[in-house]
Parts: sequence; structure tokens; C-alpha cells
Amino acid sequence: MPSSQTDVASLRWFLAGARGIFSLPAFILMTSFVGFSAFALESGISRSEAMFMTAMIWALPAKMILIGMMASGANVLAMFLAVTLSSIRMMPMVASLVPELRGPRTPTWLLLVLSHFVAITAWVFATGSLKNVPRPARVAYFAGFGLTLVAANTILVGLSYGLVATFPPAVAGVLFFLTPVYFVGSIWASARHSVVRVAFVIGVLAGPLLAVLTPGIDILIAGIGGGTLAYLIDRYVMRRRVFTGAGKGDEP
Repeated sequence: MPSSQTDVASLRWFLAGARGIFSLPAFILMTSFVGFSAFALESGISRSEAMFMTAMIWALPAKMILIGMMASGANVLAMFLAVTLSSIRMMPMVASLVPELRGPRTPTWLLLVLSHFVAITAWVFATGSLKNVPRPARVAYFAGFGLTLVAANTILVGLSYGLVATFPPAVAGVLFFLTPVYFVGSIWASARHSVVRVAFVIGVLAGPLLAVLTPGIDILIAGIGGGTLAYLIDRYVMRRRVFTGAGKGDEP
């Protein structure tokens, strides 16, 4: 295909990805960023700082951690480590998404750039839609969605920063809470393997308990311990049951 035709096709897929801004995951995330604007305002974070955080950090929980630590007077190194550890949870999402995006000629630097946009919203959206996109067009498609989503929310934070001051605190809290409620359902619905659902159930059960028993390191324990336990249950219980059932079905 001539270079000009390739560029036109890439632009079309980029715009197709950009239209994902009108999807339900993107809409709910945008309402959550309105709640983030309220939190930033109440915490003494300026409009420009809130917009910079949105564009550069992107993941909403990491920004909440950063603002909370800034409000508590933590030092820069502690804040850096906290945000970094919070963002490590995105690594499995990146690891599962990159093989879906990579083409035979996709440069590594481009995949690294696109990994900035990988958070729960982008992962859920891509998991559900990339299967319908030709592999050579997936990078352009995901770039269109990621760039548009980040840009739109950065602008939204700037526009809603002063507006949210007029919202009752309960309204701002509801807007922010929409994201975890939606993505709890989305992650369950988009789970392709039994181990994901087992890990989900363990996390839902262990999370609140560990928050009481081991505050401060509850997420770390639930993530590593729960993930390991889910793997063992899936490997030695779930799969063995499937294989045993298949073996019985083969008997004369």
C-alpha cells in the first residue's frame, strides 16, 4: 500500500479511536474527574496543578494519593514512591495489552509512549474493542482513544475546577465514586479467564478485612497474596476439575 494511503487509513482509525470518548467507560471517567476537581480544590491544589497532574500522572487513584500526601506534608521522595507503587498495578494491564497492539513494524518507543495511557478505562475499552480492529491499525486506534481521553479530561478538570465549588459535598463524592462502581462490574464482565474471576472474588473479600487488620500495606498484601492464591486455586482446583470432567466424558 502506498505511503499516502497508509497515512489516510491510520488517520481514519485514529479518529475511530477518538470517537471512543463517547463510550460509557469514558463518560463515567469524565464524571469522576469532575469529582477529582472538587477534591483538588478542597485540598488547596491550584487549577494548573490539577490539570498538570491529570495529563502527566493520568491514573486517578495515583493523583488522589499524591494530593493526600501533599496535604499531609509528606516529603517529595515519599510521594514519589507512593505514586510509583500505586502505578505498578498497571503493569499487568500493559503486559496484556501490548501484544494486542504490537504489529510486525511497531517501534518499541511508540509502545512505551502509548503505555502512558493504559489505566482501567483504556484497558477495559481496548479489551472490548481491539478484537474488531485490524492489527496494523490497532496502534493508531488506541492512540486516538488515549490521546483524546487524556486531553478531554485535562480540559474538563480546568473547566470544572471553579464550578465544583458550588456542588454539595455529597454530589462531588457520588461523581467520584461512579468510577470504582462501574469498573468493578466491567472487570468481572470482561474477564476472559477463570483466574481473573477467582482473583476478583479474593480481592473483594480480602480487601476490606486487610484494611482493618493491616492498614497501610493492605493493598500490597491483597494484591500479591490474593493474586498468588488465585493462581494456585485456578491451577490446582479449577483446571483439575475441568480436566477431570473432560476425562470422564471421554470414557466409553
